[in-house]
Amino acid sequence: MKRTYLAALGLSFAMGLPALAAEPSAPPSYSFNKGFPTAKASQLARDDATFQRAIVAYRFWYPTVSMEGIFNGNRSVGIEDGKQWGITATGPRQVGFTLNSDTPYGSGVLDLKDGPMVIELPPGPFIGLVDDHNQGWVLDMGLPGPDAGKGGKHLVLPPGYTEKIPEGYHVGHSKSFKNLVAVRALPAEGDLQKALEGLRAIKIYPLADADKPQPLTAVDTSKKAMDSTSLRWEDNFQFWERLHAIIQTEALVPEFLPMYGLLAELGIEKGKPLQPDARTKGILSRAARDGRDQMLVSAFASTRPDRKNWPDRQWEWAGLVPSNAQFDTPGGIDLDARDRWFAQAIVTSPAMFRRDAGAGSLYWLGARDGTGAYLDGSKNYKLTIPQPVPGKLFWSITVYDAATRSQVQTDQDMAALRSLFELKDVDKTKPLDLYFGPKAPKGRENRWIKTPAGKGWFAYIRIYGPEPAAFDKSWKPGDIQLVK
Repeated sequence: MKRTYLAALGLSFAMGLPALAAEPSAPPSYSFNKGFPTAKASQLARDDATFQRAIVAYRFWYPTVSMEGIFNGNRSVGIEDGKQWGITATGPRQVGFTLNSDTPYGSGVLDLKDGPMVIELPPGPFIGLVDDHNQGWVLDMGLPGPDAGKGGKHLVLPPGYTEKIPEGYHVGHSKSFKNLVAVRALPAEGDLQKALEGLRAIKIYPLADADKPQPLTAVDTSKKAMDSTSLRWEDNFQFWERLHAIIQTEALVPEFLPMYGLLAELGIEKGKPLQPDARTKGILSRAARDGRDQMLVSAFASTRPDRKNWPDRQWEWAGLVPSNAQFDTPGGIDLDARDRWFAQAIVTSPAMFRRDAGAGSLYWLGARDGTGAYLDGSKNYKLTIPQPVPGKLFWSITVYDAATRSQVQTDQDMAALRSLFELKDVDKTKPLDLYFGPKAPKGRENRWIKTPAGKGWFAYIRIYGPEPAAFDKSWKPGDIQLVK
């Protein structure tokens, strides 16, 4: 007996998937003899099962390995976990998934193995968050947080913490020992140095030292090249090695128990070495490549109708679940939206996804021109932005390399046009034309971002402190149009 196309068709209907239009050219075949699988069929079925489990595991655990990339970026320039944190006026030399140059920001690793950590923010225009090792949201700080920019002490508790919680703190409960703290400082009137000094005023220290705190040292990495991504691991066996190392040191998350079971089937288990045979290693390597590629399809080739805010525009919502930071819906976790976000971006917070005037920020993704063709770094484009842009704080457009999902790197050494800097003096009563391409349009050099020839690129429009017109469709940007 063989697994037939009709059986596959029935399975497709049972899973709610569309039936295939035609039989695949080389469908897998499991041969049975008298009701028992043959040796060949057994091996093929085992390989298929390992690959399918690995694909599911890869996509689920991708945010965890991506977060390790963020941690490793700081470590690579000498910033030690739990002892220092980095502050930077970032640029294209800082490689990270859709990082931007909008504001200076600080980031560091909170290590909770020795107990809770305190983050003390002074009053000021800060936007901050803490995410756990799995990029799960822990708490917001600053303008979108409970302190609302008035300053306050934020307390991050480790997994299983049972001691009395002191009063006077905004409390976040983490599900992991290692966490990311990330804080933006909004540069009033474009004053970068003042914003950097604002970050230096933030105090991060163990709760145990609250009486005589010795805050983490702030290290300025503005001029350092950094890679805070998982690019070098994401499409090969190193992905699984990194994940195995994380599983060994981190707390188990009760909600993830089925996914730990899936990893155990692949040879990744707490307290045990990772020792796959050649067959399994090859399957895991292939699953990393295919899993990554499937996530990129969700990011850049989605056909979901809800990805668009304006039906007559190519701009798409970067985040597809506006109600929370965990991609929860009444019907379950929106796995496609989760894949889409983490393939192109990092960290989560409810304030990043909300689609109302109380949100901290919003993000639109543009990867295609007005005709629907992907953006090409070898071609020239124009984008018209209606003024004023509906944001109380500021707005920007940033250009990214499609392959690295990081800011484009060219001899121009810039990847963003920002209302606080390059665009601060524009006439806010007239539409604003912006340009992208390998050559600057004559007389428009200060409204242009250079794109690398031979590479694909995409853009993010960001609005901080968005106003109602950003959501009710009464304001909309033009499409990115090819200039011939």
